[in-house]
Amino acid sequence: MKIQWSPLSIDRISEISDYIAQDSPNAAERWVHSIFDRVEQIKDFSKSGQPVPETNRKDIQQLIISNYRIIYRVEPKMISILTVRHCRQILPDEDIDNT
Repeated sequence: MKIQWSPLSIDRISEISDYIAQDSPNAAERWVHSIFDRVEQIKDFSKSGQPVPETNRKDIQQLIISNYRIIYRVEPKMISILTVRHCRQILPDEDIDNT
């Protein structure tokens, strides 16, 4: 299955990484690698995520990594990574609707 990253998801990873790097560049690099490694795992297990509480959609799922959620949409031949958010943040509708 193919993985497609939205521009928003890449921007969010960059923003979060920059924030973490203020205290520890090594921790930021490890965090980025953990995000990409985890997403690679869903190629074979696309339904392994959890429902996203803010939606009633079965095609939108999330993976939790530490304090962050990777929000993605399962499509017939592709997984679209929509955004990455801190677990305490509510997912805005536009993060899903603009993809």
